Amino acid sequence: MEEERSRPEAASEERKTGESRNFIHAFIEEDIAPGGQYAGMTVHTRFPPEPNGYLHIGHCKALCIDFGTAEKFGGICNLRMDDTNPTKEDVEYVEAIQEDIHWLGFDWGDRFYYASQYFDKMYECAEELIKKGLAYVCELTPEQMKEYRGDLNTPARSPYRDRPIEESLDLFRRMKAGEFPNGAMTLRAKIDLASGNFNMRDPAIYRINHMTHHATGDKWCIYPMYDFAHPIEDAMEHITHSLCSLEFEDHRPLYNWVVEHCDLPAKPRQIEFARLGIDHTVMSKRKLRQLVETGRVSGWDDPRMPTLCGLRRRGYTPASIRNFCERIGVAKNASTVEYAFLEHCLREDLNETAQRVMAVLHPVKLVLTNYPEGKTEVFEVENNPNRPEDGTRPVSFSRELWIEAEDFLETPIPKYKRLYPGNEVRLKGAYLVTCTGCKKNPDGSIAEIWAEYDPDSRGGNPADGRKVKGATIHWVDAATAKEAEVRLYDNLFSDPEPDGADKNFLDCLNPDSLEILQNCMVEASLADAKAPGRFQFMRLGYFCLDSKDSGDGHLVFNRSVSLKDSFKA
Repeated sequence: MEEERSRPEAASEERKTGESRNFIHAFIEEDIAPGGQYAGMTVHTRFPPEPNGYLHIGHCKALCIDFGTAEKFGGICNLRMDDTNPTKEDVEYVEAIQEDIHWLGFDWGDRFYYASQYFDKMYECAEELIKKGLAYVCELTPEQMKEYRGDLNTPARSPYRDRPIEESLDLFRRMKAGEFPNGAMTLRAKIDLASGNFNMRDPAIYRINHMTHHATGDKWCIYPMYDFAHPIEDAMEHITHSLCSLEFEDHRPLYNWVVEHCDLPAKPRQIEFARLGIDHTVMSKRKLRQLVETGRVSGWDDPRMPTLCGLRRRGYTPASIRNFCERIGVAKNASTVEYAFLEHCLREDLNETAQRVMAVLHPVKLVLTNYPEGKTEVFEVENNPNRPEDGTRPVSFSRELWIEAEDFLETPIPKYKRLYPGNEVRLKGAYLVTCTGCKKNPDGSIAEIWAEYDPDSRGGNPADGRKVKGATIHWVDAATAKEAEVRLYDNLFSDPEPDGADKNFLDCLNPDSLEILQNCMVEASLADAKAPGRFQFMRLGYFCLDSKDSGDGHLVFNRSVSLKDSFKA
């Protein structure tokens, strides 16, 4: 299916009315209406992640659809770990998945399941199909299976398709007993070797795998294939609507075939939607694991990763991510969303909720030469202009301050409105100051900037009412400032399509995705900040306290997103 660029802000008719409705909702409304196949029933969905990695922003779209759809219709949603493959599962991932979903604000109550809980039922269904003549044991090797698969003009074939029922049943039971090595045999559904849908060409539904399972131990050495297991799991949990990503659309006939031919307590309906694609990002768990295992990132929770734990550590809020998933919508066509839109949603949320503070990332000393030595003042500074109820905080002020190095030029360039000899600027919330000169280091760099303050301009308003053409700059009191490490993050990939054809995604990594600044200066109030404290560093961006590396005596802040919004609707 052809991919298109997504413009989330353009498809917003629903947002104008405040009503969120998509094609999935339309199908469900039809199903639960009088005369519909689920009339009078509670809408029941499920989110079935495979516990072989951490959830990323792509999974987030799916879980928002699964849990959100249940919420919309007053229904329920199960959380199920799809642990049918014993070679991949890990308890670490199970716990992380639950933590991420709870963080987003969703809950499954007591409806937490493992696919492996249904292994006995799956085996029973497999024997049932054999006895009905609808499944057989096949001894083709994987290479032969591929060779005999056929093409659009040639049916598939298997010399074992007409194997007697009793023989297949005996072999299948011996497979279960562990008599055969991996790859020696499979159990295949007997459907249609000439089907134009290759998923229906007698697909394998069980394979041999002599490996210990994290939940069932060594009870099983045969395991069901996903396309066979998934519909059984859904039916056993009385799921009404099995919401899947678009790659399962061609698998839906097999899903329905299993439900139809096995003795199951319910008949779920599968509905597919397009997966989420974001530029400058990869969504493959295999590739994300490769980034972790090769040390190209610090871990699954590296703030550059698209994992939910990485985004959380970066400073993303549950509200911003859920808002992002809501606004990109649900569609049948594959699309790629701009990463800038995800940042836009975070910026919107933090603009309303983040406390404003002052921090200086590239500090240089500003000395107010006419300010009394030893004198200290305290100014009350608003915490958030958008939320007066958040009040103010005390900020100390004295003769020596830290300001940004870029806020001074000895020889100004055109239209430069910050500090330079003879120019007057406002210090945020404090006084007007006029630059009088500077002191240089032997290498020519600036050691100190000198200025005089106007004592009659407390709060930034001159007593004579004169207009100040200079800018308003932020500052930190040198007497009380706290030192901090600040990490500036950018896109992990410089190429907008790192997963593109004929590309090695590792070659697309952005060498400037992380810049670490030491000896930054932040206002004293941040000494007591606790993760996941989120702040707007005035004029610099939105930052959060790093949940892993920040501690007593060592403040570490991550830039969540810049102030400048590059997304255009």
